[in-house]
Amino acid sequence: MLLRAEFTTEPFHGEGDPPPHATETLALLENSGLTCEFGPLGTMVEGPEAVLLPALQQVLDIALHHGASRVTLQVERVDE
Repeated sequence: MLLRAEFTTEPFHGEGDPPPHATETLALLENSGLTCEFGPLGTMVEGPEAVLLPALQQVLDIALHHGASRVTLQVERVDE
C-alpha cells in the first residue's frame, strides 16, 4: 500500500534557519529513502506502508526530543 503523510512540528520559527525538530525529522526521512517535500509550514512524505509507518514513529520521537511541543500528522492512502 502506498501512503502519503503530511506533518507539522511546532513551535514555528519565523525567519532564519528551520528548528532542529523540523530538520532532524527531514534528515531521518531522506535517509530512509523516502520522497519528501520540505516547506515552511510542514513536510510531505510518500512511500510504501512498510517503510513509511515505522519512519513516522521515529519522526514523532525525533521531533519531540528535539524541541517540538506539538506534532500534527495526517496520513492518507494514495494507491486506490
